[in-house]
Amino acid sequence: MKVLLTGTAGFIGSHVALKLLERGDEVIGIDNLNDYYDVELKKARLARFADHPRYTHIHADLADRQAIEAAFAQHRPQRAINLAAQAGVRYAAQNPHVYVSSNVTGFLHILEGCRHHGVEHLVFASTSSIYGADTAMPFSEHQPTDHPLTLYAASKKANEAMAHSYAHLYGIPCTGLRFFTVYGPWGRPDMALFLFTKAILAGEPIKVFNHGHHKRSFTFVDDIVEGIVRALDRPPAKNPDWDSNQPDPATSGVAPYRLFNIGNEETVELLRYIEVLEQCLGKKANMELLPMQPGDVPDTEADVSELINVTGYRPRVSVEEGVARFVDWYRAYYG
Repeated sequence: MKVLLTGTAGFIGSHVALKLLERGDEVIGIDNLNDYYDVELKKARLARFADHPRYTHIHADLADRQAIEAAFAQHRPQRAINLAAQAGVRYAAQNPHVYVSSNVTGFLHILEGCRHHGVEHLVFASTSSIYGADTAMPFSEHQPTDHPLTLYAASKKANEAMAHSYAHLYGIPCTGLRFFTVYGPWGRPDMALFLFTKAILAGEPIKVFNHGHHKRSFTFVDDIVEGIVRALDRPPAKNPDWDSNQPDPATSGVAPYRLFNIGNEETVELLRYIEVLEQCLGKKANMELLPMQPGDVPDTEADVSELINVTGYRPRVSVEEGVARFVDWYRAYYG
């Protein structure tokens, strides 16, 4: 089928593009290649599939209403995956307007494109950060998410609400995917594993917040990609068992709408994550132990029972395997 995919020069988006092309889909990719981080890395990701006969690239910003409208009008995709967003949780504190422009206004343009051009299913990225101040774990899509702690998380909560409203008003099946701490080859340079690897190899100290006692559902990128593609193939319907007196946040009785967590069920302490990296690099880290940062949460743990029930897929790559695969890529890419 023909899939419009935003963020194809990004970490997750480039992996999804390859997966769709490998299975025979046609991909219309959108990315603005902004300079939030190394543009050459983004170009290198794109180069892996830019010449594929079923790939078409559109250089555009989601906030450019006319460009996004033209992309939908010209290419008429059957389905859409929105992965483009202004990344970086901490970056939002200094650049809030950039977040709203990309993550909220840009998402509105995607919804409008789906509305006016008969898209049969929209899958969009959300985040585990949306659980915010909640401490009831493992985090379930069925629990409320009313206390986000960062603007990034708030923008993703807005996406979920916007998608539900469009699903209700215009009958567009929408699926939101809450990703848990994604890592792996071709990752972003501002992410912990990338920063740690670079610093350890250079003999420089690494900043370890909360003294390394964070626990995370670290999720390898291949597991995220498999979850995205399986969700794409399963458009949601209205939930006939939905009770408006006790509304389930994960589904809807008035709209074809669904939310899924995608994360590794095994939580790992940050200190263990660093230990695995040290083993893979054959070099010890010089750790600068620091207190927790504003907006951060001590732990995350994913309940992925709904993902398993609906798609049959369970994220399964261990941090030992995943970190080793990242280090192999890092050494090969940077020589």
